[in-house]
Amino acid sequence: MYGNPDQKYDEVVLGRRSIRGYLDKPVPQELIEEILAMAMRSPSSMNTQPYYFHVITGEPLDRIRKGNTERILAGEPDSREFRKGHPFQGVHRDRQVGCAIQLFEAMGIERDDKEKRQDWVLRGFRQFDAPVCVIVTYDKELSDADDTVFDCGAVTTALVNAAWSRGLGCVINSQGIMQSPVVREHASIPDDQVIMKAVAMGWPDEDFPANPVKIVRREVSEAARFVGFD
Repeated sequence: MYGNPDQKYDEVVLGRRSIRGYLDKPVPQELIEEILAMAMRSPSSMNTQPYYFHVITGEPLDRIRKGNTERILAGEPDSREFRKGHPFQGVHRDRQVGCAIQLFEAMGIERDDKEKRQDWVLRGFRQFDAPVCVIVTYDKELSDADDTVFDCGAVTTALVNAAWSRGLGCVINSQGIMQSPVVREHASIPDDQVIMKAVAMGWPDEDFPANPVKIVRREVSEAARFVGFD
């Protein structure tokens, strides 16, 4: 068992942060297997368990980083396989911008500093230079099933919480899979699976300015309605 075995569930959930800066320190495979075993206890619709995890490190991950950034800088369009929808608007856009403001302030990135802003964006395509990347996929035959993406989201949330409980940090992202041909090639992902999300994973760098940032959350009163209670 890695991490703090006495850590309570509430401490994990309330303490977890998205980590965007990592130590150059390998993560043992046995630890990742332990984390995945915990994550896979999450519920899935009728026990379908539709997800797969492609855990990548070392040279294959470096090739993905290189391919992603080269294609982005060359102007290659987004080739994400999982549906991405329309740009956020209204209050959802406000929250997105609010998150970016918190992170940019922590990193000392001014609004008109194009060089630093681009470097920040490219960090995402490099999987934030994390030592491990977990690619979450699901069977292509389930592409029309609404429950499948819900189940993949549930297991991914469980994954980042399990990782945090064992001393590892993560950030769920789409930048790492926007150039899906690169990811599919170097992660050897079968053609009958859909690439959904990426999770950067590693030991948090406590000196990285953005890591202490805790994004502002809505109050329960803003998100929940209670019906039939006294």
